[in-house]
Amino acid sequence: MRKIFFILFVSLLVLSSCKKSDEIKDNFVIDNYTKLEVDIEMRDGIKLHTTIYSPKDTSKEYPILMQRTPYSSRPYGNEMRTKIGPNVHLMKEGNIIVYQDVRGRWMSEGVYDNMRAYIPNKKENESDEVSDTYDTIDWLVKNIENNNGKVGTWGISYPGHYATVSTIDAHPALKAASPQACIGDFFFDDFHHNGAFLLSYFRAISLFGTYKDTPTDSAWYSFPEMKTQDQYQFFLDKGPLKNLNEFFQYDKLDVNATASKEKIDDFFWKEIVEHPNYDSVWKSKGIIQHMNKVPSSVATMIVGGWFDAEDLYGPLETYKGIEKHGKDNYNTLVFGPWDHGKWASSGVKNYVGNYYFGDSISLNYQTQIETKFFNHFLKGEGDKNSGLPEAYVFDSGKLEWKSYDSWPPKNVVKEDWFLSENQKLTQDLTSSSKINFISDVKRPVPYSEDIKTVFTPRKYMTDDQRFAARRPDVLVFETDVLSEDYTLAGDILAKLKVATTGTAADWIVKVIDVHPADVEENNEGLQDHLKMSNYHLMVRSEVLRGRFRNSFEKPEPFVPNKKTDVNIKLQDVFHTFKKGHKLQIQVQSTWFPLIDLNPQTYVDNIYKADEKDFKTQTHTVFTDSKIEFSVLK
Repeated sequence: MRKIFFILFVSLLVLSSCKKSDEIKDNFVIDNYTKLEVDIEMRDGIKLHTTIYSPKDTSKEYPILMQRTPYSSRPYGNEMRTKIGPNVHLMKEGNIIVYQDVRGRWMSEGVYDNMRAYIPNKKENESDEVSDTYDTIDWLVKNIENNNGKVGTWGISYPGHYATVSTIDAHPALKAASPQACIGDFFFDDFHHNGAFLLSYFRAISLFGTYKDTPTDSAWYSFPEMKTQDQYQFFLDKGPLKNLNEFFQYDKLDVNATASKEKIDDFFWKEIVEHPNYDSVWKSKGIIQHMNKVPSSVATMIVGGWFDAEDLYGPLETYKGIEKHGKDNYNTLVFGPWDHGKWASSGVKNYVGNYYFGDSISLNYQTQIETKFFNHFLKGEGDKNSGLPEAYVFDSGKLEWKSYDSWPPKNVVKEDWFLSENQKLTQDLTSSSKINFISDVKRPVPYSEDIKTVFTPRKYMTDDQRFAARRPDVLVFETDVLSEDYTLAGDILAKLKVATTGTAADWIVKVIDVHPADVEENNEGLQDHLKMSNYHLMVRSEVLRGRFRNSFEKPEPFVPNKKTDVNIKLQDVFHTFKKGHKLQIQVQSTWFPLIDLNPQTYVDNIYKADEKDFKTQTHTVFTDSKIEFSVLK
């Protein structure tokens, strides 16, 4: 079972390195590359396992393309990958491709630290991921034959984070980096969203928190077995978060190996439980705070998907951070209609969940954008005249690409829409009345109508939201049928005015494109029970744990029944609500089990809350609440 879960995880998260391509023969790498495995010594003596694929044609020099990963650089030994590099084109035209197990993972020495903190002013022999990357690049350019002295880095998800890391205090040989779906800050990516715990990720905890201090070529961790296909009921039955501790205590689990002589509990789960607020532990792990350390000598192309459930915050904030600090940097943004890492896919049909966005979108990106980027900076002139746009973004409503010389585009204005009575979304403030709903902790709002268990959730990002709109504990606000196209380009800010009979609450805001009733039916990719008629496409959604409404560092309770401001920043979108559609806002207080259940009674640490702390409460949304959109004019 452990092996099955691992294969599933890797196939989903590391698409760029593990999926076989239909466009190439399985023996292409064997026929055209030689493989070398080396252990490169870092400045503190730790050796990192590194796999190098070099073209057999030694008549010319090649740049080095490197990916550092916690997910294994395997296969180890004589076996070779069937696909290497960011895409098939860069593989076929010839590059030196390098994979490295980061410190403490798989065949590398040392002890792993999840989102290991950057040390700005290192002492002699002091190391972090920045220095490990620097030392690796330094060794590669000095020791690998036929390299042209130029290095590029790339990666998706966690490897994308390491691509970001490579740009900080960068080695002079690093000329291009493409962080893709890159983690930016673990309090806002993946396992947390604005302080709320992503409960649906709990099976991934042990992947990052099982202790190891010796190299291994096989999995040393095990995943929790839920023994059900109904994760909603599973977590509801489990109750408070502290009841999940048993899944992360090694003496109760069949953990394959910890190199430690004594059994310890999962260190990542401990970190989550003991640090419920945005304290120095989480702050130190963030990388976007250091974008001022990216030199102008490194060209960056940040890639993400508008419907990426795991890492949407990271790539957007990475791009914006470099833009803020690097006025002379070549820094570009690519965002398409993808879920996590789908741009590395070789598939023609581009679906996210039920929703179809077009054909050959990922293939064209690989050919026209990614390959051109790396070739220009590693084989070509390397100047800012790359022929690529500053922002290459896909309008997920019109289903077309657009190019801009900045992101957000310069011709964007802010517009407010009020959450009015009678389920209306209006541009005029008509009243300041109350809308109440009961938030029942025994019957939370599901994030999906599917009965399933997933390793990490993805499909819900484009799910039809009719099932939620028809619940009494989900408030709906909707425009009239639009008489002309209405394009959102940039971030969204929900400025809620709320109250609760309790002392704690979560607030979830969803932005939805309601399709016409008479829309043409194209049901090829739809689940059998769905129709495109009146489809409620979720365009963007976000949660804020209410205790963090004023500060992520210093949480505070609500005063019962007191009108309170709660502002929720939703990540950027680029979406046209077409003429004949409607724009809808949904507001709710539970989103289960995507996020954990708020007790709705204030406790210092929700991870240690008791059953008695969970109380059903009545929540209020006032009609002077509004949504601030970034509108393209």
